[in-house]
Amino acid sequence: MRQARNCWPALVKKASDEVTQTQTELAAAMARVDQLNASHQRLCRLYDEYRLKEQQGQTEVMGMQASMNQRQFMAQLLNLQHRVVLDISKAEAQVTQLRKKRQLAEMELQKMRALEEQDLKAVQREVNQYEQRQMDALGVRQFNMRAQN
Repeated sequence: MRQARNCWPALVKKASDEVTQTQTELAAAMARVDQLNASHQRLCRLYDEYRLKEQQGQTEVMGMQASMNQRQFMAQLLNLQHRVVLDISKAEAQVTQLRKKRQLAEMELQKMRALEEQDLKAVQREVNQYEQRQMDALGVRQFNMRAQN
């Protein structure tokens, strides 16, 4: 009579660990997207503040050098905004990829659990058949012993 295979619990654990790891990576990637979005909003607010200052005519009071420095700073802010938008796109793509990876890992885990359960049921079926044969053999022996008496 065979026993349940030892490989299934190990494969279930491995698949479960993969789901957990992927979930952790996904949470980190989503936090990164949130962080980048917050950075983008801060940069936009800062740029808007400097643009309003420039539009209100405060540049004439500042002087030519200060005005040029402010425009260079605003150009750098726009450049940073562009880079952050690219980083957000990459991070969102990574989130999408990790969601797919998590889904595949969860499917693999379900498959391993199903195979483990299938193996356990097969073993239980064999045990039940063995016990039934033993009971049948015992019943036949008892019948034969009664018939001899």
